[in-house]
Amino acid sequence: MTAAVAISLSVNGERIEANILPRLNLADFLREHLKLTGTHVGCEHGVCGACTVRVNGDIVRSCLMLAVQTHNATVETIEGLSDSGEIADLQSAFRERNALQCGFCTPGMLMAAQDLLKQSASLDREQIREHLSGNYCRCTGYQAIVDAIETTAQARSGRLP
Repeated sequence: MTAAVAISLSVNGERIEANILPRLNLADFLREHLKLTGTHVGCEHGVCGACTVRVNGDIVRSCLMLAVQTHNATVETIEGLSDSGEIADLQSAFRERNALQCGFCTPGMLMAAQDLLKQSASLDREQIREHLSGNYCRCTGYQAIVDAIETTAQARSGRLP
């Protein structure tokens, strides 16, 4: 039997100490141990983007990262971004543009979109599509998602009337 490993990390601004199995992935740690269920597990191969979180400021696929790799790291989930108000305008644009339907992909889409918006507020639709190419949505057809991100980028850069 494999022994548990002690980890210490910050999740959404809260210090977390836990004893976990070394093979536990970050997505399962967040969902099962911390009850942060906004991080969804889709493909478990890192290609759908539903499990996207930020670790030390970079977006990562939490299904591909072991929780032990986050020892002494800062992890931000969709709950943290939402609670802090960091993505309030983006969430509003998703709602107004009908960019969410079943909602399964939405947390990962919002995480990826915010990552892109932090890089530049001057975006064209092709840049948005390229950045979201690792996030799958089976319901919306992406058009409304791109519209919402484009609207948010324009508003953040002061280009909306």
